[in-house]
Amino acid sequence: MSIPDPMQPLFIRMHADDNVAIVVNKGGLASGARFPSGLTLREKVPEGHKVALVDIAAGMPVRRYNVVIGLALSDLPAGSWVHERLLKMPEARKLADLPIATENRAETQPLNGYAFEGYRNADGSVGTRNLLAITTTVQCVAGVVDFAVHRIKSELLPLYPHVDDVVGLEHSYGCGVAIDAPDAVIPIRALRNISLNPNFGGEVMVVSLGCEKLQPDRLLPQGSIPIVDRRASAIDQKPIEHESLDVVCLQDESHVGFMSMIDSIMRQAKVHLERLNLRRREACPAADLVVGVQCGGSDAFSGVTANPAVGFATDLLVRAGATVMFSETTEVRDAIDQLTARAANPEVAQELIREMEWYDNYLSKGLVDRSANTTPGNKKGGLSNIVEKAMGSIVKSGSRPIAGVLAPGEKLRQKGLIFAATPASDFICGTLQLAAGMNVHIFTTGRGTPYGLAPVPVIKVATRNDLAERWHDLMDVNAGRIASGEASIEEVGWELFHLMLEVASGKKTWAEHWKLHNALVLFNPAPIT
Repeated sequence: MSIPDPMQPLFIRMHADDNVAIVVNKGGLASGARFPSGLTLREKVPEGHKVALVDIAAGMPVRRYNVVIGLALSDLPAGSWVHERLLKMPEARKLADLPIATENRAETQPLNGYAFEGYRNADGSVGTRNLLAITTTVQCVAGVVDFAVHRIKSELLPLYPHVDDVVGLEHSYGCGVAIDAPDAVIPIRALRNISLNPNFGGEVMVVSLGCEKLQPDRLLPQGSIPIVDRRASAIDQKPIEHESLDVVCLQDESHVGFMSMIDSIMRQAKVHLERLNLRRREACPAADLVVGVQCGGSDAFSGVTANPAVGFATDLLVRAGATVMFSETTEVRDAIDQLTARAANPEVAQELIREMEWYDNYLSKGLVDRSANTTPGNKKGGLSNIVEKAMGSIVKSGSRPIAGVLAPGEKLRQKGLIFAATPASDFICGTLQLAAGMNVHIFTTGRGTPYGLAPVPVIKVATRNDLAERWHDLMDVNAGRIASGEASIEEVGWELFHLMLEVASGKKTWAEHWKLHNALVLFNPAPIT
C-alpha cells in the first residue's frame, strides 16, 4: 500500500455518488488548497470536515455514505466548507414500509482454530477476568462499600493471587424511585444481570442498607439465576434454585458502629475470595467471547477508520461463533432500513422496529428527538448531525445478519450478531452491555475519552493518528493508519481480533493499567419520587 504525501491536499469520499468528502490533512487545509482532482478550496476547511465536490444548489440533498445527510440551506459552490449550520437535517425514516429481512447474505466459512485462556463458569458462560463483585441495592451504601473495597484490596487481595480485583457495583438506584412503575423493570433487571456477569464467577455478594425500596430478594429473587449454555444457541428457560443470598445489611442490629459494618463485609468477602482463588484459566474457543462494541467522542473519521475496522473484526467474531452486541439506539435510528433488511428473519426485524419506536416515544416525552444526540465535540470533529453520525456508527456491526434483539437490561439468549437496545450515552450503554453478559468491550473514539469499566476489559481504538500519538498510553489500537494509507481496514480488523483474544486471556488494556473506570449508570426511564 502506497503512503500518500502528508503535505498533499487529500480528501476521502465514501461513495462514488457522494457530493461531499472529508479533508484528511492534519490541521485541515487553507483556502486555495488544490487537490489532485483539480478541486480548489474556496475557504479554510478543518480536518475531518466536509468539502463540496460539486456545486450544490440551495434545497438540494447533500450526500455522504450515499445517504442524504441534509439539505443545503443555501448555494454551496464546489470547494465550499459544508458544516452543520448550512444543512437542514432530514426527517427521521418512518417505521412503516421498511425492508424486512430482505438481504440474502452469502454463507461464509466458519473461522475455526482460534482460542483464548478464560475462566469457565458453572452456567456455561466464560469470564475473561476473575473478579469479586459486591452488588449494592441502593446508593446510600456506596461510601461504606467503597471504604470496604479499599481495605479488601490492601489487606485481603494479596492473599488470593488468582483473583484479579474487587469491584463495588455502585449505582444511583434503589430508593426514592417509583419502583412499581412499568419501566422500573429496566434498571432492576439490569442490576440483577450485571451481578451475574461472567467475569464474576457466579459469586453473588450483596450489601444492603435495609430500608430501601429495592430489597435484596426483589433484586435477586430465588430462582432468578438461569442456566445459560454458551455452547448452545439458546438459553435454558428453567431457572435454578440458589441458596439464600449472601447479604450484609447495614441496618442490622448486630452492627454497632461503622467498623462493625466493614468487618462484616470483609468477613463475607473472604468467603467469596477463597472460592474465586481456586479458579484457573483454561483454553476456550473464540466462540465463548461476548463482545460489546461502542463509540464515544465520535468524529468524521469514526465511520472511515475505527468503526469499519471494528465491523471487520465483528464479522470475524461471528464467523468464529462468538457473540457481538452493537447498541446506541439514537445512533442507529437513521439506519433502521439497513437494520431491518439485515434481520435474520421477520421476527427480528419487528423487534428492531419495536425498540426504535419505544425510544422515539421516550424522547418525545422529554420534548426532544434524535437530534439532541450530537455533541459539540462531534460537530467540531466534522459530524454535521445525527444522520451522518449514524451512518458511521452502524458500520461497527459489520455485515452479517442480525440474529436477535435485546431490550435494555436484558440478558443474552443466543449467539451471533445482536442489537442490544441502549441509550447512546457511553457509560449507560456500557452498563447495559455488561448486563447483557459481555466479557470484552471495544470502544472507538475520535475526539478522545479516558473511558473504562472496572468489571470488563475495554479496548480503546483511536480514529486518527494524531489522537493515537498524543494519547499513546490511553489508546490500545490506532485505526488512523487507515486514513493515512499505512494499513487497510482488513489489517486493522485482524489486529483487533487477535488483540481481543490476548486481552481475553489476561493482557491488560491501558484503561486497566491506569485503573480508569467509569461509574455504572443504570437506565431508569421510570419516575423518581
